[in-house]
Amino acid sequence: MKRSLQQRLEDGPVICGEGYLFELERRGYLQAGSFVPEVALDNPEALKQTYRDYMLAGSDVVLAFTYNAHREKMRIIEKEDLLEPLNRQAIRLAKEVAKEHPEEEALVAGNISNTNLFNPEDPASKETVREMFAEMVKWCKEEEVDFVNGETFYYYEEAKIALEEIQKQGLPAVITFGLMGENVLRDGYSVEEGCRLLKEHGALVVGMNCFRGPATMQPYIEKIREEVEGYVGALPIPYRTSEEHPTFFNLPDGGCSCSLPTETTFPTSLDPLYCNRYELAQWAKEAHDIGVNYFGLCCGASPSMLREVAETVGREAVNSTYSPNMKKHFLFGSDETLQSHMTSYRTKA
Repeated sequence: MKRSLQQRLEDGPVICGEGYLFELERRGYLQAGSFVPEVALDNPEALKQTYRDYMLAGSDVVLAFTYNAHREKMRIIEKEDLLEPLNRQAIRLAKEVAKEHPEEEALVAGNISNTNLFNPEDPASKETVREMFAEMVKWCKEEEVDFVNGETFYYYEEAKIALEEIQKQGLPAVITFGLMGENVLRDGYSVEEGCRLLKEHGALVVGMNCFRGPATMQPYIEKIREEVEGYVGALPIPYRTSEEHPTFFNLPDGGCSCSLPTETTFPTSLDPLYCNRYELAQWAKEAHDIGVNYFGLCCGASPSMLREVAETVGREAVNSTYSPNMKKHFLFGSDETLQSHMTSYRTKA
């Protein structure tokens, strides 16, 4: 019998693979800029394979790829008529893949996110946002997801509206904030205060995702962990953000040898600014040691990166059989049958 999210959290760390947005753009199935997940309708097999890759790399959750699949984004690309079919299809594909897990059927999460319409000074915007969340969560309920992931909110009040709409459908909620460069939520709340309030209002998991790499997310995760009684989630981007440049929106690349066609390295020139998997493992250990319960990586993450995080917090992935093992490498290996004239050359190669 498939355990619920609550049961899995009680048993130990839960892994949630995110990062589909950049991964599918990298694979050639999504447009950078608009970042709308039309892939669910246009290339369903590509989406299923991406779901599968993250699940086999350690994710306990197949997160339905409906990030940015809300009414406002569909309006911008003039495909609002595809809103409901896209949402339902993304969930159905996730359910198909979740059943493939060879050990225990993966959880399926619905997904809602920042709308880019919320304005704390405009009451009408709040109602518009509520209606957008309500319809998406209703479809999640009808498609029988296990819980709903509300993510990347940079306004506390928008996150609270998301939580309320999830609760109206009787579904567990994971709610995470995206903290921008001013280091406070845009309606003035600290991120730890926002998380505490959401937890008090009934969210199962609260925390942070996206925008920040491990170096600039972890200090706030520590504050959240101190402030919140209950389950805490952390899903950073895998980029080397810094105190001077805390998010990936304005991350510079001093070594770039060309003139970029975009104003910043975000979103298509971030490649040289990646954390390696061992930096991500170091972060995962630090987060695990302070009591983080719900782990993942966000935009830019690959399955191998997620597997490193999963293994670091004590989980073995289906595809851990492919984890690095350099013993047989012709230059850097230690196997006694390797040729010494090759292994001795490793520093000159």
